[in-house]
Amino acid sequence: MKAIRIHEFGSPDVLELDDIDIPQHAADEVLIKVYASAVNPVDQKIVAGEAQEKFPTKFPLTIGWDVSGVIEQTGDQVRYFSIGDEVYGRPFPTTNGAFAEYLVIKADQIALKPRSIDHINAAAVPLAGLTAWQGLFKFGKLEKGQRVLIHAASGGVGSFAVQFAKWKGAYVIGTGSGENLGFIKQLGADEAINYKEEKFEEKVSDIDLVFDLIGKDTQQRSLQVIKPGGRLITTIMPQFKEEAKEKHIQLEGFTAQSYPKDLEQIARLIDQGIVSPVVSTVLNLEDAGEAEMLSAKAVREER
Repeated sequence: MKAIRIHEFGSPDVLELDDIDIPQHAADEVLIKVYASAVNPVDQKIVAGEAQEKFPTKFPLTIGWDVSGVIEQTGDQVRYFSIGDEVYGRPFPTTNGAFAEYLVIKADQIALKPRSIDHINAAAVPLAGLTAWQGLFKFGKLEKGQRVLIHAASGGVGSFAVQFAKWKGAYVIGTGSGENLGFIKQLGADEAINYKEEKFEEKVSDIDLVFDLIGKDTQQRSLQVIKPGGRLITTIMPQFKEEAKEKHIQLEGFTAQSYPKDLEQIARLIDQGIVSPVVSTVLNLEDAGEAEMLSAKAVREER
């Protein structure tokens, strides 16, 4: 089969299209024929060698940590899936990923994909959707009527977070660049702030939860707008814990996990028409390098 792999750290130029054997599954795993995968900011960090502490890499490594496809084989211990099931999920980033024709993954990391969308759209959901869901609800404890500020609200994770928070009944404020403000409002945000022209800490206050996808200065300034007892949940390193403690704010970082129950809930919201994934570009497997560069550019522009 064909797979996009790295044999060394570097820029997207180190991605290679290799011919390798179809992987063999263990008793608790399934073999998926990959129909689509998606690009995420973590890809660039792993390829560049910047995520070794969190996701230690062994070469060669197949990248791509979103998958939507069809089960072709199941292990003897797999009970809840059958050959032919359409599934989606997030392989763990230390294992071989889904930029390949086939993927082996543990059965407890996948769920049946949303019925109402195709594989291309389903592949855009797992990593970003799980990150948004767990950040808001597992760690952020977001409740109906609360005020939430979502940074980088037009990105992959942010766009899901806006939709999830609005579904929950929160008052949603999103930050983004000027050209994305309309999109953020379209997703359901009550307010959209142009971070390039306005200081969000001068525009909002009394926030129950900040969902930080940027870190550094943005994380520190966010502490100014959170009410005592509120939360700042980040996908980046939590850098200002002492300052947060002084303000009686909970500051916590996390890495999303591929929990089937969360994937199932997200699939239900998609099938009910409440949440929609956003796909900007579709490319072939051999164009993975171009896809990674487009993703990196989008991240730079949003930060």
